[in-house]
Amino acid sequence: MKKNIQQQRIWLVGASHGIGLELVKIWLEQGHKVIASARQAEQSDDLAQLQQRYGAQLQCLNVDVSDAQACAVHAQQAWSVFDGLDLWFYNVGAYQPMTCEEWEWSAFMQMNQSNYLGVVALMLPLHKLFKAQGHGRWVWNASLASYFGLPYGGGYSAPKAALVNLAQALQPELAAQQIDLQIINHGFVRTRLTEKNQFAMPGLLEPEQAAAQIAQALQRSTAFEIRFPFRLRIILSLFKYMPYSWSLALTAKMLRNQS
Repeated sequence: MKKNIQQQRIWLVGASHGIGLELVKIWLEQGHKVIASARQAEQSDDLAQLQQRYGAQLQCLNVDVSDAQACAVHAQQAWSVFDGLDLWFYNVGAYQPMTCEEWEWSAFMQMNQSNYLGVVALMLPLHKLFKAQGHGRWVWNASLASYFGLPYGGGYSAPKAALVNLAQALQPELAAQQIDLQIINHGFVRTRLTEKNQFAMPGLLEPEQAAAQIAQALQRSTAFEIRFPFRLRIILSLFKYMPYSWSLALTAKMLRNQS
């Protein structure tokens, strides 16, 4: 199935800040019907302002992806808002850079829940609904960090890599059921998450720029992977495919001087 997303019913989970909020703006302007979700989507001032402008075209629904039982309820609620969905976009993410001395179980759990298991909690109830409907599109926002683990960022990149691996495993089966599954692997975007980084971020994009690239790519193609920016993708791809003796020697040079 190949169709654009004009006049679609879209559920965007992770919609209150950054890329998610900018995508909501783009899709509302294009005339889509949007359900915007986050833990406090119904309390978001930014989303409230958009609701005042677009009225019933935008609906907000609080969703905490760490609560699997509640996710099943929320999936049904989102499905009922516009009597079905054409596109489910998962954009939830958590990031905490940590050295070995800073490892925290709670931080690993939060990143695993947001970056990977939240998708599973929602896809289980959504799959039955999309399959019965006979068509649909799932888009999961991963990261170029899924290509290769880098120092201090493993708690983030590991579940992102798991998300990509899961998508690879599910895509053929879902395609046979007329459900298109796509992943987005993008680089650095200026958000609350990347503010935690203490290093130069090559190819850093503003949320508006990243959202525009994503929206345009989704209109053009149902290719399995959408990836940008080009230079950072090439660099991380090289880490992915070169011998480990080379790649790990290079990543060792990224370690900060530690006393």
